This record gives sequence, structure tokens and C-alpha cells, in this order.
Amino acid sequence: MRPLIKDVLNPFMELKMPDLSNSLESAKPHNNLLRIVFAATATVVLTACVGTETRQLSVAEVLTRSQTEQATMRNEVLPIQGELTLEEAQARALKYNLELRTAMMEEALQRSQLDVANYDMLPTLLAQAGYNTRSNERISQSRDAESGALSPSRFISQEREHTVSQLGLGWNLLDLGVGYYSAQQQADRTLIAYEKRRKVLHLLLQDVHIAFWRAASAQFMQDRVHAAIASAEASLDEARIAQNERLGNPQEGLRYQRQLLENLRLLEAVNRELSNAQVELAQLVNAPIGQPIRVAQPDQRQYPVLLTMSLEMLEEMTLSRNPDIIEHQYDARIARIEARKTLVQLFPSLSFDYGISYDDDRYLVNNDWSQAGAQLSFNFFNLLSAPARTRMAKAGIALADQRRMMVQMAALTQLHLSRLDYANALAQLERAEQIWDIDTQLLKYSSDAVSARTESQLNLVSSETSAILSELRVYQARAESEAAAARMLFTLGAEPHVGSVSELTLEELVEQLRTTDLLAASRGLE
Repeated sequence: MRPLIKDVLNPFMELKMPDLSNSLESAKPHNNLLRIVFAATATVVLTACVGTETRQLSVAEVLTRSQTEQATMRNEVLPIQGELTLEEAQARALKYNLELRTAMMEEALQRSQLDVANYDMLPTLLAQAGYNTRSNERISQSRDAESGALSPSRFISQEREHTVSQLGLGWNLLDLGVGYYSAQQQADRTLIAYEKRRKVLHLLLQDVHIAFWRAASAQFMQDRVHAAIASAEASLDEARIAQNERLGNPQEGLRYQRQLLENLRLLEAVNRELSNAQVELAQLVNAPIGQPIRVAQPDQRQYPVLLTMSLEMLEEMTLSRNPDIIEHQYDARIARIEARKTLVQLFPSLSFDYGISYDDDRYLVNNDWSQAGAQLSFNFFNLLSAPARTRMAKAGIALADQRRMMVQMAALTQLHLSRLDYANALAQLERAEQIWDIDTQLLKYSSDAVSARTESQLNLVSSETSAILSELRVYQARAESEAAAARMLFTLGAEPHVGSVSELTLEELVEQLRTTDLLAASRGLE
């Protein structure tokens, strides 16, 4: 270490004008001042020359990095084989979704910060090693206490080059108290990260549920919708031709055209809405955007217990399991710990130190020694800031409590709304199935009438369009009932209990989701 430090200091050592190694008298003050001024000027010039320039990323660099990240995102994603089931879609979302991965990494980061916070409570063990050098000897004189005359003898009391090493242990009780409360706060932040991950998981499974049903509706109705649109447009052209040739009652022809246009508008709106479901589902399961996904026909699920269970029990489940409510309860606890930490910071600081040192200076009689000390310090201006700190801590507690009550009210409101939505969705599903049944029968009668030539082709197209719209409404009502049930379950805090998604294979995760019922997993809805 000594040669390295000497190499660094050599340029400055060579700036001396005369040789100062023989005696103190050979040194000239103006030369020392010149050397110091020159060294300071050189430092300022070098500092001024150092600067950081902006370097904008080129288009090629951005594209290359984006393509690399695109490949990294799907590096471990298994391709979809065959038809995608609802359980496989949820398993792929749990295993490959980027937002959920980000939430898991944030939780891991908070846990790492908790480990660091625990180490902050330990004493400080500091090891130091240093090298000292000077351009001339350190010479001292003594003065007679009675006469005031200087002694003619001069003494060299320190080597021009020597090394010093120290090992010291220090412990501050005030830092220990502050670190203890900071570690408690970090522990609660770790639990908050866990609840945020639960919330992301809830919303993800809910979105997958909704997008899957919409994709299923689009897949099983897409061909029929396109055929109905083509048939309706052809019938519209025929009706316009008949209107121009003045065949039949003009008013009836216009009414029929308006009915066809209205049906076309509805069909196109539904087709446009359902066509987005494929993109949404691909994004949720981290599949290539734009790649067609074949989905399997999902089974309709019924959750009558959601409507038969008492509201008091549902509210208790929401208050005890909803991730938003639990998160804000941890926030309130952090605010109370912050108040205690503020009070601790007002106490005096008491520190203890112990260390051992070694100096290879040959003029020292004792080259190694140990020392210990204790120090008590107090900043009296803390007494002035104490009332303001206390008010701030109380305000933080009051704000955290208010936010917690606000979130509780929002969660209970969401519970009641989702319960009403689920009941209304089931009623709309039953009504849509009844209308679809009637329209199917009317379509059969119209088809038989056209075959018997007792009705025109226009009536058959109208009946077919109405039947398709009715079937679409059935699929939409099923998807809406499933979405309402999912929103209510996740508002209650119900979630599937599966193992580690990073350790389980995709097939194992699918099997666990297939055999896990959210109602049973919530442990209280059975």
C-alpha cells in the first residue's frame, strides 16, 4: 500500500523548489506558497475540464434493445398447444404475466431491504489504514516556563513517512433505537408489498376470467356474425332495389330497411367489441400479440352461496381479507411507529467507543495502544422542534386512519355493488336465454314458411339476425355473470392457494387451479 500512495503523491512532491530534506532552515516560505497555489490551480483546472455530456440513444440502439427485451420476455414462455382452457389461461397469467412478475420482484426487494434494516441496528466495526508523509522533518522546540526563552535544542518528534492502522468498535444507543423502529417499519412495508402482490394477482385473475369469456364468445360467434352481416347487407340491397322499383308498400320497405340497418349496427358493434378480446387475453398470458388463440368452451359456473350468505358475514370477510384494507392497516401501523421514532430522536445521544491502533513511527515509545470512551450529547434545539414534530406525527396518524376508513368504505361499497351486479347478471342471463329460445323458434317457423313460399326471404333474414343477436346476448350475459362473480370473489379476498409459481411447472399449476375452488380456498364460503 505504501508504494502505491507514494506513486500518487510523487507528482506533488516533485513540485518543491529547493531541497527541504536536510533541515528546516533550507525551506523558503514563498516556495511553499507557490507550490500550494500551483497544486490548487491544477486541481481547479482538472475539475473544470471534467464534464458529462448527454448521449442520446440512437434509433438502432433502441430497436436492438427492444428486440432483445421482447425475446427475453418470452424466453421461458411455453407456446400454446391446442385449445386454451380457462385454467391454463389463469396458470399462464400467474407464471408469465409481466405485471405480476414486477410485483413479485418488488416484494423481494422489500424483503432484502428488511435484511439491511436489521443490520443497521448492529454496532459499527470500523477498520482504517492510512499513510502519512511530509516534505520536511517535523521539528519542535521547547520554551522555558519561567524565563520564556527558547531552548537551543530542536527535536524531531515524528517520522516523515509512517503508516497508521486502527480497528474501532462504536455503538450509539440513539441510532439503535431509531434503527429498531425503522426495521419495524420496513417489516410492515414488506407485508404491504405482499398485499400489493395479492391485489395484482386478484385483478389479473379477474381480467383473465373476463377476457377469456369474451374471447370464447367472439370465437364461437365470429363466423355466424360475419355470415349474418353479409346476409343482412344482401337483404338490404334487395330491399333498396325493391324500393326503387316501387314493389310493395314503400313505408313497409323503409321500415324493413331501418330494421336491417339497426341490426347491422348492433352486429358490427358486438363484433368490434369481441374482436379486442384476443389482444387482451394475449397480453394477460404473455403470448405474442396478434397470434390467434383458440380457446375451449368454458363451463358455466354458478355461485348461489354468494347471494344466499348474509351481508354481515360477507362484510366481515371483506374487512378481514381484502388486500387494500390490510395494506392501509399496515400503513397506519407505520405512522404510529413513526410517532415513536420521532420521540426517540428527541432523547440525548449516548455512544460508546473502543478501538485498538498501531503506528509504525519509530519515534513513538508505544507503537500500539487501545482506547475506550463514552460520550453523551444533546441538541437543545430539539426542544424547540419537539412540539412541531409531535404535531406532525399526530397528523400522520390521523391521515393514515382516515385513509384506512376511506378504503374500508370503498371496499364495502364494492362488495354491495358486485353482489347486486351478480344478481342482476344472473337475471339478465335467464332473460336472454328465454329470448334466444323464442327467437330460435321464430327462426324455425320463418325457415319453414320460406320453404313453403308463404313468406319472403326478407323475413327469414330478419329472423336469423334476431336469433344471432339473441345468442350473442346470451354469451354476453354469461360473460358478465362470470365477471360479476369474479369481482365479488376477489373483493372478498378469495384467491386460489397454489404453490410457488416459479417452482411448479405449467402442467402442475394448471392441475392445481383445476382442482381448487375459489369458494373453498376462501375458507368460509362453503
